[in-house]
Amino acid sequence: MAVSSVLKINGLEREFPSEGVPETLLDLLNALGICHSTVVAEVNGRIIERQNFVNTRLEGGESIELVRFVGGG
Repeated sequence: MAVSSVLKINGLEREFPSEGVPETLLDLLNALGICHSTVVAEVNGRIIERQNFVNTRLEGGESIELVRFVGGG
């Protein structure tokens, strides 16, 4: 059985063919160029506390929602 190299991020499927799915949520944020201190993350409907980004393991096929905070007026 092949391991899925696809994550659904904010409703869109994103494939990670050569390197596979990032190992942790923090690795995913780094791969996407997103600063972890400016984002709220949810994995499969569960909100992940920022201090747990580093130890939240990811597997192909999971659904991830990322909400970024942007300053302005």
